[in-house]
Amino acid sequence: MKLLLSTGGIIGIVAAVAVVLIIVIWAIATYNKFVGLGANSDDAFSGIDVYLKKRYDLIPNLVETVKGYAKHESETFARVTEARSKAMSATTVSEKIAADKELTTVLQGFRRITENYPELKANTNFLDLQNQLRVIENELVNARKYYNACVRELNKKIKGFPSLIIAKMMKLEQREYFAIENPEERQNVKVQF
Repeated sequence: MKLLLSTGGIIGIVAAVAVVLIIVIWAIATYNKFVGLGANSDDAFSGIDVYLKKRYDLIPNLVETVKGYAKHESETFARVTEARSKAMSATTVSEKIAADKELTTVLQGFRRITENYPELKANTNFLDLQNQLRVIENELVNARKYYNACVRELNKKIKGFPSLIIAKMMKLEQREYFAIENPEERQNVKVQF
């Protein structure tokens, strides 16, 4: 009889140790899962930061590039118009020669620009700017989606039972989704020149 009690006692102790071991292994695995999900969410948010920085850097640079080209183009047209006006209003031979020379020089410069860079027209630059903005906005949308997916997985784990026990022990709180609060921010980016 003592042998049976000791065998039963040993089986009970082994069972209790096995249960405790299973709980400890589960707790460690759950803890590690939370750490991984938190790291994924942090990484996803840093991806949003990268795209926001890229957008913040890109937009002003593109705007200034297009403005610079548009300014150059408008200056060229203004110089052509001014030179033409001088040539038309010249009365003396020397004025006409000087005005014609100036107009020819301006037109040669204008032709050189259009011959060497026929694709550099204001509308092409504006289309390129719009395309660049569209690409960066799409990248940002995808980064936000990825972040929200990571947060969703973390929040599900935090709210789920029995993992919420470990979450409370870790003092984890649900993370906020990346959502636009201000209705004006939902509008497309407007670039004005």
